[in-house]
Amino acid sequence: MTAAEPKPFDLATLLAERSAERYDLHAKYLNHQLPRMLHTIGFDKVYERAEGAYFWDSEGADYLDMLAGFGVMGLGRHHPVVRKALHDVLDAGLADLTRFDCQPLPGLLAEKLLTYTPHLDRVFFGNSGTEAVETALKFARYATGKPRVLYCSHAFHGLTTGSLSVNGEDGFRDGFSPLLPDTAVELGDLEALERELKRGDVAALIVEPIQGKGVHAAPPGYLRAAQELLHRHKALLIADEVQTGIGRTGDFFAYGHEEGVEPDLVCVAKALSGGYVPVGATIGKDWIFKKVYSSMDRVLVHSASFGANAQAMAAGLATLSVMEDEQIVANARRTGDLLRTRLAALVDRYELLHEVRGRGLMIGIEFGRPKSLGLRGRWTMLQAARKGLFAQMVVVPLLQRHRILTQVSGDHMEVIKLIPPLVIGEREVDRFVEAFTAVMDDAHAGGSLMWEFSRTLVKQAVANR
Repeated sequence: MTAAEPKPFDLATLLAERSAERYDLHAKYLNHQLPRMLHTIGFDKVYERAEGAYFWDSEGADYLDMLAGFGVMGLGRHHPVVRKALHDVLDAGLADLTRFDCQPLPGLLAEKLLTYTPHLDRVFFGNSGTEAVETALKFARYATGKPRVLYCSHAFHGLTTGSLSVNGEDGFRDGFSPLLPDTAVELGDLEALERELKRGDVAALIVEPIQGKGVHAAPPGYLRAAQELLHRHKALLIADEVQTGIGRTGDFFAYGHEEGVEPDLVCVAKALSGGYVPVGATIGKDWIFKKVYSSMDRVLVHSASFGANAQAMAAGLATLSVMEDEQIVANARRTGDLLRTRLAALVDRYELLHEVRGRGLMIGIEFGRPKSLGLRGRWTMLQAARKGLFAQMVVVPLLQRHRILTQVSGDHMEVIKLIPPLVIGEREVDRFVEAFTAVMDDAHAGGSLMWEFSRTLVKQAVANR
C-alpha cells in the first residue's frame, strides 16, 4: 500500500477551509488581547473583500474605510496599477536580493523620491516606518558624533527600541528601559529646544509635522525656527513623514506647508507601499550618507536583508506614478478641506464637540466637557472610569450602525482621527458627515443604545485597571 500523495499547496482552498477560525487562531497563537478587545467593542467583523475605500462582509454589505490601515492604504485597496506592477515584477523572474549586484529598481525609486525632496540627495530603503526612523537616528548620531536625540511630547515614531526611545507616550515605553539617551520637549516650545541644545550633546530633533496622536500640527513658523536653532548648534532636523507623507496632508510632504523648511533627514513608509509590500525609506543629505558609509570597509555598516527588494520597489514606483497621474495630492487637499469644513460647521451645533482640526485628509475630531447638566453627568462618569471612552462611544456606532471604520486617535484621548484613503471624494464625505451627525444627535438626545454601550466600556476599563 503506497502512502497518499501530498496535496499541492492551494491558498484558496486553505482560506476556504480555515477562514472561519480567524479569531480563534489569533487568540491561540498571536496577540491574545487583540481578539478580546475586538469582541468587547463589537469590532469583530468578518470582511470578505476590499477595493478602494470600501470593505464588504459575507452578506454583501459595504463598509467605508476612514482608517486606511493606519495610513498604509493611501491609494485604497487593490489599486489596479500597483497590482499590475507586482504581477509584472513577479513574472519577470528577476535575480533579486543577490546582495552583490546593483539592481535597477532601487535606483529608479530613489531617483523618483528625490524629485519630491530636491534639497536631499540619497535614500536608504528598509521595510517599515520604524526602520526608517531607526536609520535616521543612527545616521544622525554617527554624522554629528553626539548621542542625544530630542523628540516631542506625545510623539509616535515606532516601537522598536531605537524609535521607542523617541516615543512620547509612556504607555508604550513602560517596562522596556533602558532606552537610548533622549529628552522630550513640547511641540512648539523653542525655548525648551534651545535650552537642550546648549548642553552640546544633541544630535537631532525628530518631529512629526502633524502628530498622529491627537492630530496636533506644529505651530506656524516652528519648524523653520527649530531648523535654524538646530543648525546653529550643529544638530540635525529629522522629519518623520511616515504617516503625514506621500500626499496625506494635501502636500507631498507635510513639512512643505511651511516655507523654507528643509529637513536633513526625512522618514517615509506606509502609503509608499501601495498597500501591498512593506517599504520604508530614509532620505538624507549627501554628506550624512558619505560620513556613515565612509569607506569600503563600512559598506554594510547599515543594511536590511529585505531592504530594496524588487516587489517593494515596484510597488513604490507604481504608487508614485498613480499619485501623479491621478492627481492624488490635489484630491487629498480638496476633499480634506471639504470634509474638515463640513465637520467644523457642527461645532456650534453639538456641545460635546470641541474642535475639528488637521490638514488634507488627516483630521482630528476632539470632544470636550458639555455645559448642560444631563450630558455633563454622563461625561463625568465616563471620564472617571477612563479618559477616551466617549470618543470610543462614537467610533463604535459609526461602525455598528453606519458601517464606517474609524479610530480613536490615542490612548486616553477624546479625539477621533480620520485618515481615509486619499482617493475618497464627495460621496464619501457625505456618507461620513451624515453618519457622524446621526451619532452626535443620538448622544445629545441621551440615546439609550449609545449610553448603554458606555456602561460596557466602563466595566471593561475598571476590569483592566
